[in-house]
Amino acid sequence: MKKSLIALALSAAALAPAWAADIVDTAVKAGNFKTLATALTAAGLVDTLKGPGPFTVFAPTDEAFAKIPKAQLDALLKDKAKLTAVLTYHVVPGKVMAADVKAGKVKTVQGSELTVATTGGVTVDAAKVTKTDIAASNGVIHVIDSVIMPK
Repeated sequence: MKKSLIALALSAAALAPAWAADIVDTAVKAGNFKTLATALTAAGLVDTLKGPGPFTVFAPTDEAFAKIPKAQLDALLKDKAKLTAVLTYHVVPGKVMAADVKAGKVKTVQGSELTVATTGGVTVDAAKVTKTDIAASNGVIHVIDSVIMPK
């Protein structure tokens, strides 16, 4: 009996990633956050966003990153300190679902505040939220159409 419980626990642990994907795995699986995944890796933030959280991530799509001129994006990807600041500016501590979003200033993991507006749809600084409430085991992702820069 004891062996079968251990086997059951081990098999459940092996299946955990399939049903409880964290923010990074959820974004990668979505398929339209390749540049974000590359940037998170370059900044050394993958393990952080795979951590317990919870986090709310305003995730720019590949199209959002494409709005940045290539030379500027390449330079950003090579500057770990600046890249880390930009990426952590997209992350808010806690799990904030769309129904709980309120207009105003919100402190980011980076330390600065971003501005959330709710008139005519939700915006975060100058970026429009295009999809909300993509649930992950350690938080939530809201998709944005632009990369936002800390002030």
